[in-house]
Amino acid sequence: MKKIISLLTVLALLFSLTACGSKEAEPAAATPADSSTASETATSEDAANILKVQVEVEVASMDPQIATDGTSFEVMGAVTEGLYSVDAAGSPILAMAESVDKSEDGMSYTFHLRDANWSNGTPVTADDFVYAWKRLVDPATASEYSFIAEIAGIKNAAAIISGDAAVDELGAVAEDDKTLVVTLDFPVSYFESLMSFNSFFPVNEAFFTEKGDLFGTSPDTILANGPFKISAYEPAATTIELVKNEDYWDADAVKLDGIEYQVIKEAQQTMLAYQNGDIDIATLAGEQVEQFQADPEFHNIVAGYLWYISPNQTVAGLENVNLRKAIALAYDKSAIAKNILKDGSIAANFAVPTLLATGPDGKDYRETADTYLETDKALALEYYNTAKAELGVDEFSYTLIVEDTEASQNVAQFIQSEIQTTLPGMTVTIETMPKKNRVERMQDGDFELGLTRWGPDYADPMTYLDMWTTGSSNNYGFWSNADYDAIIQSAKNGELALDLDARWAGLKEAEKMVMDEAVIFPVYQRGNAVMIKGNVTGIEFHSVGINRIYKNAVKN
Repeated sequence: MKKIISLLTVLALLFSLTACGSKEAEPAAATPADSSTASETATSEDAANILKVQVEVEVASMDPQIATDGTSFEVMGAVTEGLYSVDAAGSPILAMAESVDKSEDGMSYTFHLRDANWSNGTPVTADDFVYAWKRLVDPATASEYSFIAEIAGIKNAAAIISGDAAVDELGAVAEDDKTLVVTLDFPVSYFESLMSFNSFFPVNEAFFTEKGDLFGTSPDTILANGPFKISAYEPAATTIELVKNEDYWDADAVKLDGIEYQVIKEAQQTMLAYQNGDIDIATLAGEQVEQFQADPEFHNIVAGYLWYISPNQTVAGLENVNLRKAIALAYDKSAIAKNILKDGSIAANFAVPTLLATGPDGKDYRETADTYLETDKALALEYYNTAKAELGVDEFSYTLIVEDTEASQNVAQFIQSEIQTTLPGMTVTIETMPKKNRVERMQDGDFELGLTRWGPDYADPMTYLDMWTTGSSNNYGFWSNADYDAIIQSAKNGELALDLDARWAGLKEAEKMVMDEAVIFPVYQRGNAVMIKGNVTGIEFHSVGINRIYKNAVKN
């Protein structure tokens, strides 16, 4: 295999309605001879075939039905495999399923599982999927991702989640150890692509029951059926170690001996580790991007993550749409992308990112959708004055909670300065914390403003727009609009779902409603500036679902 990093081009069509995008990392121009490159300073002391990966935040959960963050998804995806995985182009490919029979009406799938074992020697069975999926929709589990089963159209999922049907009524049945029959409430064209998502990963019931509350907290409480298995891990650990799973059904295709994840949040420390040869993959930030973008080991990856501020509308003042619009228009998003992040990120004047989905017209969603809440400080001040008159208040003070990564703190500080300058009398205080705590605070409604992000789980605008429906666990701001809810529900399984053109138009109308009411304050769509050692090939980058897949990675 040539020593050239082969990253993804825009993801191939997953289905006739939509397509998801990944960006191929083009090799940068050769570094001038008189400049110091990262590769020149790296050491060659590490002869082991272990891929060393830097991540910015800790793993929050190794429970597939509980995890919600990208880092957890990435690590979990290296050790666990569902019915499907995805190929380098992002298209679904059979994994634990060896074959599948589909009904002509798209309402039934019969999966025939391959012979495969868990890392404790127990066979992977259809019951493992049934048990996991019932956990996903069971209200007692309180999974934030329970909605994904409804999105997938699995029979009775919505009724079970709402408490109107028993868990055993879920449309997933194990006919025998190797045969899983899934029945849908309505056809879902992207059903197979959803089956590669973490929430649908299997769980062995006997093992889960044995480990109880300790499940997923240590190597002894985590089973693997994927390319790797956990050898060192504990909650909030800054180092996570994986070794090759020799019992994996496709072990011959796995060339790495293992993966070592290192949590490094500070950019300078990250780059020093990369230059010293302590890590093989590093994410750059700020001035580092300019410093190393001419290095042949530099790559720019377009990501699907949308970063935005969520205002808690139960907090005094933030229920006022004019105040929300004032804040959303008050900070320079282009300056954040170009002058602070410098990593290929773009200003977000939308709620649905670019390169996510292709419509029935064959065009990317953003090509034919409007833009919203573009920075306009003069207009922001007009909305602000209106809000002050409506609320009878001249001064406002809010706390913005952010996670403790360098990039998040830099962005938050810039936004703080911009808002306070643009809107006299408004004070913004920044509170930093680990990502897990920030997410928990926002889930509990214990915040005023929160800088957060969302990465797409599947290649359709619904993966974003569904978040802001009434009662959604991801609707951190507690916004509610019956007309919006009706559009989203119809686009899922109602009249709009039966007409692709009408559905697309309905989704655009829904996005307009979210933006017109400033339900969120968009900031930027993430770009990743990464350094990858020249002897590493085969890493697959995806903007949807699991963002990095290492099964086919090689370290020469």
